[in-house]
Amino acid sequence: MATDENEIPKTLYHTTLCVIDYHNDASGGTRSVYVLGSHATLESAKAYTLKALQELGYEKDEFEKYAERPASGVWDHGDGVLVYAKAPAGQVFLVGIDTKPNYEMLLAHPDGSLQLPAGRDHFHYVLQTRIDYNKDRTGAAQRTEIEGSYLKRSDAFEAANKCLDKTDFVQYEERESTDTLGKWEYGEDVLVHAVAANGENFQVAVRTAPGAHKRHGKKE
Repeated sequence: MATDENEIPKTLYHTTLCVIDYHNDASGGTRSVYVLGSHATLESAKAYTLKALQELGYEKDEFEKYAERPASGVWDHGDGVLVYAKAPAGQVFLVGIDTKPNYEMLLAHPDGSLQLPAGRDHFHYVLQTRIDYNKDRTGAAQRTEIEGSYLKRSDAFEAANKCLDKTDFVQYEERESTDTLGKWEYGEDVLVHAVAANGENFQVAVRTAPGAHKRHGKKE
């Protein structure tokens, strides 16, 4: 259902892409998560999600397996996942929707797209990844969720650094902005790494949608 002009939706629907690199890591523990876009209605988000891989430069017939979630029946590829694709080399692509509040109180266009302020064309997303090594020592038991979407990068960084309560963890590390020697081992987008008493690992990252196709290896 389309929205009325100048309506502020309570909820945003974010399209996510998870790439699991079974080619280099058979355990499935090596994966990357990107946010490809955001919409004000579920209908517009679904329409975009179903064509997201094509917009990134992929074609359905490139994949060894390709499936879209049916309206009913059995679906074995995870809650929130609408598209499953497996490349001949073994990489798996999961495209889905993560539903979160409209923190920035953005207006929506009737077609379900979002009305961003002048000079802004994308969000900065705060992503939290939880890795449960108790369930799987390889790190394959992991889940990434969007914790927030922000217009200003500084707001996203502030939110990322407040995402976890330091007192809940036996180990808590924040990336130093002055680290120019590459000592931080958790990835350039990761700002926080923490370990709970039960061994669960948490990472909090800030990422943007533009250029996501370049980040996981697809050439333009």
